[in-house]
Amino acid sequence: MLKRGQPLATVAAMGHARFDAIARLVQEWRPDALVVGVPTHPDGAPHDNTRRAKAFARQLQGRFRLPVHEVDERYTTVEALALGADDVDAAAAALILEQFLQHQP
Repeated sequence: MLKRGQPLATVAAMGHARFDAIARLVQEWRPDALVVGVPTHPDGAPHDNTRRAKAFARQLQGRFRLPVHEVDERYTTVEALALGADDVDAAAAALILEQFLQHQP
């Protein structure tokens, strides 16, 4: 069975405001877990944004006390662009979620 992700919203806020926005979504949707895309170089080597994404995942887990799953997000933006997405970030996030879901039993 193909499991599909669907973009809901893009959180554009920075700093503490982004966690307030995420808290509202968590309260509304009551997820069992959160998924964070982790970028790497094409060969899988980490870079500065890899470190930032992993720190963000730890912050989410600490604030919301939910499991946070890290997913390789390489090429999701390219794929979202190829699909003609209007909101590339939201479409890439949906692709990251789909990758996660497809590896679940």
